Amino acid sequence: MATNEDQRLGDLAERLRRDDPRLAHALRTGAPCSPREYRHGTAWTMLAVALGGLALGIVIGHGLLIAAGLVLAGAAAHLFDPDRDLVRRGIAPPHEES
Repeated sequence: MATNEDQRLGDLAERLRRDDPRLAHALRTGAPCSPREYRHGTAWTMLAVALGGLALGIVIGHGLLIAAGLVLAGAAAHLFDPDRDLVRRGIAPPHEES
């Protein structure tokens, strides 16, 4: 029974190596990276720039800069959505049942 399970695990590992060699290497070395939907570096940077522009627009009283800061803040908030790739492809995101 143990050899059958070992063979199944070996087949699974081989399929993972073929399908996603980068992930297989990361798991082998013990340092897997977080999935793309949990990496928000660009979103945080865009949000910081947007809030800086918004604050500057309020301080100097420039309406166009305030509006640009608000629009950029909205766009940055959209980047935090983990299901944005599914929505872009037209696939309904999974709903949690309560």
